[in-house]
Amino acid sequence: MGLPAGHVTDIPGLSRTAQLKILGNGVITQQATPALRALAASAGLVEAAGGEAAA
Repeated sequence: MGLPAGHVTDIPGLSRTAQLKILGNGVITQQATPALRALAASAGLVEAAGGEAAA
């Protein structure tokens, strides 16, 4: 998820259920960012990777 090792899991006394609740949907940002960039590039709203405008 892009967090440092132990960011949530090294908290003393925190159950696995509580750890999962704290983490929530944090991974969605890392998945959505490249997807939105690809969609924007394919729509011609931003330059595609490599500096070329999408066709």
